[in-house]
Amino acid sequence: MLNSYSSLCDDFYHDIYINTNLELLAQRDTILAFFERVQKQFPSMGNFYRREKNDYCLESSRDSGQYRWVAIEKDRIGSGLVNPRLFEDVYSQHKAVLELIPYMLAVSWLDIHSLDVTLGMDFDYSGSHDEVIAEALFGSTAFNCLLDLPGARPVGFSPAAVVALSDDGRTQARISVESRNSIYEPGRKEQPDDEAIGLSFTIRRYPSGTGKFDAVKSFENQCSLAEQLMTEKIIPNFVSPLTNVIAQKRLT
Repeated sequence: MLNSYSSLCDDFYHDIYINTNLELLAQRDTILAFFERVQKQFPSMGNFYRREKNDYCLESSRDSGQYRWVAIEKDRIGSGLVNPRLFEDVYSQHKAVLELIPYMLAVSWLDIHSLDVTLGMDFDYSGSHDEVIAEALFGSTAFNCLLDLPGARPVGFSPAAVVALSDDGRTQARISVESRNSIYEPGRKEQPDDEAIGLSFTIRRYPSGTGKFDAVKSFENQCSLAEQLMTEKIIPNFVSPLTNVIAQKRLT
């Protein structure tokens, strides 16, 4: 299934974020020890740097277009792979991070606010992203009536929606499609057309509050659900319309 995802887009990524209730410890020794442990398990990850707002990231080389990364931010830890070859690579890295954070970053199950599993796709297109999104996803909706007005054209179409998937609302799905070259203000210089249209599908799980939150088990369940919904809902209803419109516009 991973190969089929990659064949539908220009870039595919698989990320997780562990969102915490408390701010993470920013001690030098703690941060370095954590990243050294990650690097030992995944030797290709040798590029360590500090980003803005005192976020820290360890990643592998991006030269091949396939790379890994792990990041520590103020109140969350992230792990991701871009264009991974195998799902086994995805699972091994994310599980390693989930297993390390209680011992090396002092993130107990009580501190976990939520866990996000995200499958994302980028679609390269050198024209108006808003026009592609409007045509692909809004053609038969009430929003499309505004485009029938004289001189109307889409300039801000980046839909997003969140739905609860459980009775208690603690399992949620978020789908978003992002235009990256929108023009919002008259006279504003148009952004370069070398960005990609982004699609992001996230399964979020909040702890139940009635027992210990098993992050690894939740991750496995969220991955299974995300992959199922990608196949049954997201690809036929979002991905295919987007790729079809992009292909048609490239021919004209």
